[in-house]
Amino acid sequence: MTTNPASPAIPVATDLQDERLIRTEGFKGAVKVGINRVRGGDLGVLPIIVGLLVIWTIFQLLNPFFLSSANLVNLLLESAAVGVIALGIVCVLLVGEIDLSVGSVSGLSAAIVGVTFVKQDWPVGLAILAAIAVGAAIGLLYSFVYTKFGVPSFVITLAGLLGFLGLQLFVLGVEGTINLPFDSFLVWFGQQAFVPVWLSYVLAVLGVAGFFLSQLSLSRQRVKAGLSGRPMRLVVVQTIVLAVILLFAVWYLNQARGVGWMFVFFAALVLVMHYAFTRTKWGRSVYAVGGNREAARRAGISVNRIYVSIFMLCSTFAAVGGILAAGRLAASAQSSGTGDVNLNAIAAAVIGGTSLFGGRGSAFSALLGILVIQSISSGLTLLNLESSFRYMITGLVLLLAVILDAVSRKSRTSHGRA
Repeated sequence: MTTNPASPAIPVATDLQDERLIRTEGFKGAVKVGINRVRGGDLGVLPIIVGLLVIWTIFQLLNPFFLSSANLVNLLLESAAVGVIALGIVCVLLVGEIDLSVGSVSGLSAAIVGVTFVKQDWPVGLAILAAIAVGAAIGLLYSFVYTKFGVPSFVITLAGLLGFLGLQLFVLGVEGTINLPFDSFLVWFGQQAFVPVWLSYVLAVLGVAGFFLSQLSLSRQRVKAGLSGRPMRLVVVQTIVLAVILLFAVWYLNQARGVGWMFVFFAALVLVMHYAFTRTKWGRSVYAVGGNREAARRAGISVNRIYVSIFMLCSTFAAVGGILAAGRLAASAQSSGTGDVNLNAIAAAVIGGTSLFGGRGSAFSALLGILVIQSISSGLTLLNLESSFRYMITGLVLLLAVILDAVSRKSRTSHGRA
């Protein structure tokens, strides 16, 4: 058997020794499997969780306002737009490729929404659909050049970074900035839309119930395949821990403005992509192509179709992220998608645990990674430090994440879990 790349920290049997442990010792065996995986280099989300706790502890000690409910509400809202873009980067990194143009594509989508909605009086829904369609078309163009001519994705998307930045400036015209109406749905969604208190608890309970049912379903599937199912005690413990975390988070955020709908939308996209990566044939094919392209081709996987879908998803998520950012700022400007948007999206995916070598990572990498980056940004802002410190600290965290990935990869190889 092979390691499940989507969730390497979950104690599922990956070899005969793990299988025997779970079958004979149940819950204790599953715990031992998890510990053995960590020792073997399958760290999962553990480094990111520890890193977040360290970052939050340091900034809270330096400024007690950092972990206040009001600041955390803002932190989550600021995370959503770039987090959606980072979700697209996770997709493309899983197949061992890269997209350097997501910032420019997000800026172009914001410009399209601004021009069509404000200048040409299109309905806001139609303007959004047009921008998303352009993003998907850009991904299709990338995949065509990549699969037909074999041009490296680095070069294709670098050209796209420059080309679509120029197109963004052309679309905006001489004005350079288009303000979106404050009474529009897009601005309301980005700035003022919060989940009602009662509904936020309902969503949290539904999330916990969905997790519990998915674990039961996965366990039954494994039993049908003749493998060990997850011990019920383990599933119950995981469910209780998740319930406590989600319900406390919802209660704490509701002490201020509550949970923003924009962040809920981002979290929903993460869950959808997690399901697609872990429970569909397409998702298994993505990991197979990222792990070994030639082996995937010989196994009958349509490698080119996987690349087409991945590049289109990445650019589409970039377009959606650009639209969310425009709503958050209430404007489409020449600066949209520029600055550190590109680098933060890529850094979030890598810091969150997606491997640069392909074949390892999950949709939750985007969520965890952007929380790390936004926490650093928010903490330094509260301390009135210049942005230069944010760049240096984020770069250091990114370097540490890549080093950890490389070391873990060597450790997995030495333990026969690569």
